[in-house]
Amino acid sequence: MKQKQSLYTAFVIAFKGIALAFKERNFLIDVFCAIVTVIIAFILKISTLEWIAILFCIALVICLEMLNTVIERTIDHLHPQQHTRAGEIKDIAAGSVLVAVIFSGIIGGMIFLPKIMAICCGR
Repeated sequence: MKQKQSLYTAFVIAFKGIALAFKERNFLIDVFCAIVTVIIAFILKISTLEWIAILFCIALVICLEMLNTVIERTIDHLHPQQHTRAGEIKDIAAGSVLVAVIFSGIIGGMIFLPKIMAICCGR
């Protein structure tokens, strides 16, 4: 019977996983966009509910990017040779990240654009 790991060990392993994600180009792009978004949110002084929406979108995109990486690495490990089904699985996983990014962009636009327009147009 496998011995249960301590809570501390579980956290160490999870943080190691996050650190590994930082080696991925697309993850770094997502983190950069998240940082820019947070800076803009501070500048525009968004409301608590708007913060909740923005932070949820950031977490969703970052988590899906990490899951996409897991799926791609698993498929590459199981099927190192080109395989149509393997490619389709990887494409669908990448598509899930894209859907999250598109809707996060829409939500960000709904929150930020009226505030930016008010500043630019003097409203």
